[in-house]
Amino acid sequence: MLGSVFIILLSIAAADAAGIGVTYGRRASSLPPPVDVARFLARGTIVDRVRLLNADPLALRAFAGTGLAVDMTVPNALVPRLADSVAFTRQWVRTRVAPLAAAGTNVSRILVGREVISQANRTLLLALVPAMQNLHAALVGASLDGKITVSTAHSLGVLDALTTSPSAGRFREGYDAAVVKPLLGFLRATGAPFMVNAYPFYGLTDDTPLDFALFRVGATGVMDTGSGLLYTNALDAQLDAVHSAMDRMGFGDVDVVVAETGWPWAGEDWEKGVGADLAGDYNRNAIRHLGSGVGTPLRPNRTFEVSIFSLFDEDLKPGPLSQRHFGLFHADMTPVYDAGILTAPEYVGPVSSKVTPAAAAAVPAPAPDATAADSGWRRWCVPAPAADAAVLQENIDFVCGQGGIDCSAIRLGGSCYEPDTLQAHAAYAMNLYFRSNGDHEFDCEFGHTGVVTTADPSFGGCNFT
Repeated sequence: MLGSVFIILLSIAAADAAGIGVTYGRRASSLPPPVDVARFLARGTIVDRVRLLNADPLALRAFAGTGLAVDMTVPNALVPRLADSVAFTRQWVRTRVAPLAAAGTNVSRILVGREVISQANRTLLLALVPAMQNLHAALVGASLDGKITVSTAHSLGVLDALTTSPSAGRFREGYDAAVVKPLLGFLRATGAPFMVNAYPFYGLTDDTPLDFALFRVGATGVMDTGSGLLYTNALDAQLDAVHSAMDRMGFGDVDVVVAETGWPWAGEDWEKGVGADLAGDYNRNAIRHLGSGVGTPLRPNRTFEVSIFSLFDEDLKPGPLSQRHFGLFHADMTPVYDAGILTAPEYVGPVSSKVTPAAAAAVPAPAPDATAADSGWRRWCVPAPAADAAVLQENIDFVCGQGGIDCSAIRLGGSCYEPDTLQAHAAYAMNLYFRSNGDHEFDCEFGHTGVVTTADPSFGGCNFT
């Protein structure tokens, strides 16, 4: 049973004490000012860390004096520049990082890119470790290496798709020696953790026990026949697959941090398991379990740092409705549901009545354009002409990180790798997502960076189906 469950789940030095963080994504049309967010988190919640998905100076400065540890993220588009130029990297640290530390923002980590290893961009992939090395060297030169470590966050796509149980975990063939081994060596040498984004929600199917994903007491345990260990929840199984892969490469001493996990409180009618009650159960149980000291079957008697995704809903993100409804709080900072992280009485109150899970889930998903289909017209999803390069890279990262979507055509040697440009790769990835989800207009939204066209964008030997 574990083999079939775990294949589905993947398609999507021990810590002394658990840290509880939140991911602060900002792809939304209406959000409170960062200074209000920082004050709210510091005074009204139990979180001790916040992870920003960019390096926005305004948002970073807002956390000065709060005492919260801050993880800032280098955008994927900037990674090659950090790898190519030591001088640029030093300047970036001098102008973008050192002033924050001097002003009182407790930057504790710089994360280089987001889910880089599981993406289709070979240039970005090969730039990852050199960029991390240059960044660490620049921090040493600025005397900040004692305060700030360098790491990067990975999806479970870094693991081989044939991994059928936690004990069989291994990194993707071809990436293990070329990228993952140097990366793990860097993390060991600098004392930084291996950070993973783990989402049991994305493993849910009709054959996946909901109780197993939600840490519920009485959930049917699953035996890993390879190790003889019993698993009672999906997150432990995912984390131990990562541990097994690291053990195989001789890096079992590198700490693992849960950089992201979470559960959507609303979604499409066809999405299993969405709901505020379920999201509350998952996040409360994940925080309690990872901080309990029980550990995982393969790493018992330890705690794990965890960050919950996400602080707010992000209505500008692409994909199904659930992608935009992972938020713990509404924009007015009233809770969507009780995630167990509020402390100050002035912030505790009923779930906001402005938006309800039922109302959000009731938004009908448009059907494919019947007129176009009946007339024989074909439609494709491509990047808008003025789309920002950084956002296009995020679109590629999002699509190629989805379980069941194959981006191998735009990897080196693939039929659509040439031309090796961001625009061409984004067009292929965005159209692949659009096509895989039924040609719905909203599946080409991509935060207003996608457009539907009737002009076939296929080029050379690359066929956009």
